[in-house]
Amino acid sequence: MADREIANNLAEQVMARLSADIRGGRLAPGARLPTEQALTEELGVSRTVVREAVAALRADGLVVTRRGSGAYVADPAAGPFRIVPPRASSLSDILNVMELRLAVEVQAAGLAAERAGRKQLAPIRAALRNVDAALQRGEGAVAEDFAFHRAIAEATGNDQFPRFLAYLGSHVIPRQSVRLKVDTPAERRLYLERIQVEHTRIVTAIADGGPVEARRAMRDHLTRSLERYRKLAGGNRNGRR
Repeated sequence: MADREIANNLAEQVMARLSADIRGGRLAPGARLPTEQALTEELGVSRTVVREAVAALRADGLVVTRRGSGAYVADPAAGPFRIVPPRASSLSDILNVMELRLAVEVQAAGLAAERAGRKQLAPIRAALRNVDAALQRGEGAVAEDFAFHRAIAEATGNDQFPRFLAYLGSHVIPRQSVRLKVDTPAERRLYLERIQVEHTRIVTAIADGGPVEARRAMRDHLTRSLERYRKLAGGNRNGRR
């Protein structure tokens, strides 16, 4: 198994451990998470693994970070409501959320193309670069992918769109919830690179102020992912993994 894949698995394990502590009440709202050093020593993992796990928890709304102070358990009353439970890995649940995203994010891309100015485009472009940087590091870019879609939602000028994505949490990114065992590392890499090409097309359309093309690009992007997981669901029903 490649070093990067091992690190990703370790990060998921650390995230699951901390998530269980939070949900089980062992870490109460407002409590400070153990320091990076404490977690690396206790769990026997690297600082990078701990940082990735905490970033995923932050994207899920389970923790908040305070500069110079650390990470703290978020207040559930102030956290996002999720249509899909964060630990759900049912393909049917994933497909339902993706269909909902398709209905909303296509329109968000069109509105962003109509309304976004230079100030709104900057975070979208920065998010695109962050996805690319994560892929260059061999990472899955889940948090970065979520941030990309969130930046487009922000660019609509309608705060209900980013709130909608916050409600869903980072599990709007299917590969966060479902690990495709049918994929080889090379196939996953190609898939992620293709996603980035689709992201670039969306950004270009928004920057050009073309709502029709922006909607088309977003629809194509989400539909391809939806079809990929539909095929996987069909394979599972036939007893294939």
